[in-house]
Amino acid sequence: MRLSLVVATAVAAAAGVWMLGATASAQQAGETGFMVQRTAWGAPDLQGVWTNSSITRLTRPRGVDSLVLTPEQAKALEDNDFNNIRTKAELNPTDPSEGAPEKGKPLPPVGNYNAVWVDPGAHVARVRGELRSSWITEPANGQVPYSQQGRRDLADRGRISGDEGYDGPESRSPGERCLVGFGGTGGPVMLNVLYNNTYQIVQSPDHVMILVEMVHDARIVRMEGAFRPPELSPWLGDSIGRWEGDTLVVETRNLHPQQRGQVMLSPGGRLTERFTRVADGEILYSFEVDDPTYYSQVWRGEIPFRATPEAVYEYACHEGNYGLEGILAGARVQERNGTALEQTPDSE
Repeated sequence: MRLSLVVATAVAAAAGVWMLGATASAQQAGETGFMVQRTAWGAPDLQGVWTNSSITRLTRPRGVDSLVLTPEQAKALEDNDFNNIRTKAELNPTDPSEGAPEKGKPLPPVGNYNAVWVDPGAHVARVRGELRSSWITEPANGQVPYSQQGRRDLADRGRISGDEGYDGPESRSPGERCLVGFGGTGGPVMLNVLYNNTYQIVQSPDHVMILVEMVHDARIVRMEGAFRPPELSPWLGDSIGRWEGDTLVVETRNLHPQQRGQVMLSPGGRLTERFTRVADGEILYSFEVDDPTYYSQVWRGEIPFRATPEAVYEYACHEGNYGLEGILAGARVQERNGTALEQTPDSE
């Protein structure tokens, strides 16, 4: 009988929490016409496949002074975007009268891929109904506010000195080794890059999993518990989530020190992300970086995640890929021939 009373009390408490959330959602629906869907256990449902592809990037481009763009400014950025121009040019048919390329003459430069293989997004992002020039909303200049220490560490991460770049697999970047996504796609902060800007969110009562297409990272957010000791610094950091109304709040610490990109986090730094379902087809993803070691102030930003009907395809990258083997084998050949090795800077 006592057990039945305990169970009944627990069920009533859970139902009360659900009803509070449902009331908040109903109020939201009355204001915006959108009601947050819920999982079987009553949490806001963020599940699905999402993309943050856009020509908008973390920082504001040169020559743009404001966060919010006019339609004319947005069109100018889209018309002058490198990948948009290249995609349009490559749609032109090949001239059959040109004949075969001249023997020994370099082919036209196309970079690592031609346009058909990349998918960065073609348009300026719209956030809260505004056309945005950068994901960063604060500081007002739309730039990462690095401290002097942050600038030094960023410079150190962006250059390879001595012969370390070809000593072995460990001397290559984590992205090149297929350990973690290029350009910060897995986060935190979860940024858009040249292609593979797709995420799948899966929820359970105790965890939220974010599958990152680049390079098949699986980010696990625990919904309870304490942060692990700072000596345990996993790829993508140690993340703990909680619900604030209909918003999933994720706090991350202890980012792996070898994880490179524009967003760095010192051992004492904290990064807070918020995921809010604002429409049937959109999640507003906002972030706040608080790290006085690497940055001169707390800085913030917002990114829209849009629903996509596309599946998340396997990005079949693995640490033993033949490209990595070829790089190191080529370096050994050069060493045997007495040729100096030209170091390549880290591009992440």
